[in-house]
Amino acid sequence: MHSEKSNTNYFTDNAPNNISVNHPSKDIKGTLGQELNGKKVVVCVTASVACYKAIDLIRAFVRHGADVCVVMSKTVEKFMSKDYFLWASGNEVISELSGELEHVRVANYNTSDLIVVYPCTANTIGKFANGIDDTPVTSILSIALGSSIPIIIAPAMHEAMYYNTIIKSNIQKLENNGVKFSKPVLEEDKAKVAPVDLVLSQCISIILSHVPSVTPMESQGESTWNFFCKNDTDMLSNSGEKKLLSFFTKKRILISVGSTIEYIDPVRIISNTSSGKMGFSLINRALKHGLEVTIIKGVTQIDESFSKFSEQNKNRPQLIETRTTDQMDQAITNELNKKKFDIVMLAAAVSDFRPSLVSDKKIPTDNNSIDLKLLPTVKIVDKIKHIQKGTYLVAFKAEYRVGYQNLLSKSWQKLVQSRADLIIANDVGSGEPVIGSDSNKILALDRERNYYDFPLQGKNDVAENIFKLIHLKLCRNKMQ
Repeated sequence: MHSEKSNTNYFTDNAPNNISVNHPSKDIKGTLGQELNGKKVVVCVTASVACYKAIDLIRAFVRHGADVCVVMSKTVEKFMSKDYFLWASGNEVISELSGELEHVRVANYNTSDLIVVYPCTANTIGKFANGIDDTPVTSILSIALGSSIPIIIAPAMHEAMYYNTIIKSNIQKLENNGVKFSKPVLEEDKAKVAPVDLVLSQCISIILSHVPSVTPMESQGESTWNFFCKNDTDMLSNSGEKKLLSFFTKKRILISVGSTIEYIDPVRIISNTSSGKMGFSLINRALKHGLEVTIIKGVTQIDESFSKFSEQNKNRPQLIETRTTDQMDQAITNELNKKKFDIVMLAAAVSDFRPSLVSDKKIPTDNNSIDLKLLPTVKIVDKIKHIQKGTYLVAFKAEYRVGYQNLLSKSWQKLVQSRADLIIANDVGSGEPVIGSDSNKILALDRERNYYDFPLQGKNDVAENIFKLIHLKLCRNKMQ
């Protein structure tokens, strides 16, 4: 049982020096959307040179209807006056804690809907991960974690620091405790804080799908449905074969298929289960519609089918064979750097983890047990838009027995994180279809939060509907 919950709120109560709800800066409230009406967001700012970017994030939250409280480390004032943050939010800024218990007012049970640290230094990440509460930001994070308020951290530091094993360990520790991260942009030897629009979308998704700690579990997902709009799949019937051929001919597409493997020793591997059949159907449809196809192929159960492409198609695809995640990552990166693609479709089941150590000799079978430490692999999908911003990115998401509402919510989070334009999702543990079968049941979700729920179909029909959906979206984009 929780102790008595605080009923006070720093956003609305008459706390000392609190700014009026009529502050002129709030004139912009809700001008770009109403998604966050009634929502309370705490934006924590730490002493990174990127702290000036927090102003844009704060204003974006307000423009989408949120009430924002800013919390800043005292050292931020070496870069910016807190008056800027007062202006941006229209609320009093917290830069030190007093007997008024500001951290309780904004981060106790259900006092706020989200805590976001933008930007977040390695120093703050380390303190938070190890329970050190010696700044307003770390104290607020500590109590927010205990009260189950969602937390998003957007790191900013030098690239070498970001890859420091201790810092990576701190990040992993926080992720294991439910803290979400908005990955930085790696360029110019920096791990630059994630773009405002990306963080905003991630935050909106998490706020609207979060269940407050006092809410019964039966109500889970109610707000999620209000966030998404279901579309009728019948609208795709207008995309006939001639239209698709006319539209797609000579356009370039890169498709990844199959699965990747990670070696434990020279003869043992870990991998994801994937037959490659869905990817094969996508490639066939792409060729049928006149696209110039580059295939990045991992391991499949239908290798012979791929070898026949050159014999059966006048428009011969380029086939690049890979096995490990790093090989697939390198192949995709190389192709994106060499030529422009209109569409990138990542249908491969990339291994999510790799062994931290790989034995160069076969591990003896007489060992009673072995300890296998796994590390996350590179997220290839997150790199695509950094290399080719203008490509139409189609991502894929497979979950296992998560339920329809969670599948939709998790798909949205991946779409936002990767900046994809369309995501194709399925629940491989829902009974039918099983992995490796000739059928599939997908849910497609776009950046405008429109989703399409397709029935169980053969994979060739699924692939055809995906291309019809891409055609529909790209035609609409041209008209806007």
